[in-house]
Amino acid sequence: MTLRLPVWLTFGGLVAGLIAGSLIAGRPVAEAVLPVSEPVGALWLRALQMTIIPLVAALLVLGITQLASAARAGATARRMLLFVAGALVFSGLATIIAMPLLLGAVPPPDGAQSLLAANVEPQEVPGLADFVLSLIAPNIVAAAAETSMLPLTIFFALFAVAITRLPEDQSASLRGFFEAVANAMLLVIGWVLWLAPIGVFALALGVAVRAGGDAAFLTLIHYILTVAAMGGIVLVAAFAVGAVRHGPLTFARAMLPAQAVAISTQSSLASLPAMLATARRLGIGENVSDFVLPLSVAIFRATSPAMNLAVAIYVAHLFGIELTWPAMLAGLAVAFVISIGSVSLPGTISFVVSIGPIALAMGVPVEPLALLVAVEMLPDIMRTLANVTADVALASATDRNSDGDLATDSGSARLETEA
Repeated sequence: MTLRLPVWLTFGGLVAGLIAGSLIAGRPVAEAVLPVSEPVGALWLRALQMTIIPLVAALLVLGITQLASAARAGATARRMLLFVAGALVFSGLATIIAMPLLLGAVPPPDGAQSLLAANVEPQEVPGLADFVLSLIAPNIVAAAAETSMLPLTIFFALFAVAITRLPEDQSASLRGFFEAVANAMLLVIGWVLWLAPIGVFALALGVAVRAGGDAAFLTLIHYILTVAAMGGIVLVAAFAVGAVRHGPLTFARAMLPAQAVAISTQSSLASLPAMLATARRLGIGENVSDFVLPLSVAIFRATSPAMNLAVAIYVAHLFGIELTWPAMLAGLAVAFVISIGSVSLPGTISFVVSIGPIALAMGVPVEPLALLVAVEMLPDIMRTLANVTADVALASATDRNSDGDLATDSGSARLETEA
C-alpha cells in the first residue's frame, strides 16, 4: 500500500476544507457556499457507496476460493490456515473488548459528535432475534438493495465454497467472471477515489462550518490514536508469538529490517523480500517460509478485524449508539470474512471495501467513512507494521509444527498477490 499522490491530495483536501470552513463559519458567505458544497460531497459519497456490494461480492468469492486451494497443499498449509483463523478471531475480539474501554477512559474531545454526526440518522441496531433472522435473506436481490451486508456476506461465502466443488472447467469460468468483476469495480472505485480531494474538501467544508476547525482536528487526532492502539494490541500479540520460540531480543533484532520497510512503504507486499530474509535469520525452514510468507501476504492481514471494527465502534460511539453483543458479533463475522478478500488492495480502497460492510452489518452509519478515508494513511502505518510482524510470527509458528509436507511442492500452492 504505497502512498500515491491521490492519497496525499485527499489528505490535503481534508485539511483545506476544514481550514476554509473554519474561516467562513458564522459569516454570510457560508450560506452561499454550503448549498453548492454539500451536494458535491453527497454525490461523491454516493459514488463511493455504490461500489461496495459488487466489489465485496467478487473479492469474497476470489478470496475464499484461494483459501480452498491453499488448504489442499498439505497438512502444514491447513495448520497455517487454522492459525490464521485463530489470529483473525483474536484480533476482532480484542477490539470488541478493548475499544469501548479505551473510549470510556479517553473519550473523544468536545464537539466530536458535531464533526461526524451532522445530518445523518443512525440505523437501528438489531436485537438477538433480529440478528439470528438476519443471517439468511430470503431474497438476495432485496438484501443487496437494502445493503444488508451480513446475509450477503454469508451468501457469497457459501457461493464461493460451492464453486470449489464444481468441475474444474465450470469452477474456472466462474472464478474468471468474478475476477473480471473485481477488476472492473477496482477501476470504478479508482476513478471515484481520484475525485476524493474534491469530495472530501466539500464534506470537510460543511463539517468545519458546523463544528469548528479545532474540534475537527482534535477529533481526527483522537481517532487516529485510538484506532492505531487496537493495531498495537495485535502487534504486541504477534511479537509475543514470535518471541516464544526465538526469544524477545533475537526476534526483535531480526524483525527490525522488515519493520523498517513496512513503515517506509506501508506495503506488506513490498516488505516480502525483507520478511523472507528475516525468516532466514531466525532459522525458519525455507520450505515453510517460502510457502507461508507469500501466502500470508495474499490472504492474511492480522490487523483487519481489530482496526476495521475499531473504526465502526468509534463512529457508533460518536452517534451514541449502544452496540449490543449481537451487533458486535455481526460485525466480527463480517470482518472475519471480508479480511480474506480485501487484503491485497491499496489502503484507501481496502478501507472503503472492508469497513463499509462491517458498519452496515452493525447498524452504524457509513457516511463518516468518507472523511475518515482521508486520514487512513496514518493508521495504515500501524496496520502494515503489525501485519508484517504477524506474518513472520505465523511462519515461525507453522514451522514449529511442520512435519515437512511442504518440502517438495510448496511452490505449487503459492498465490499471486496484487501489487
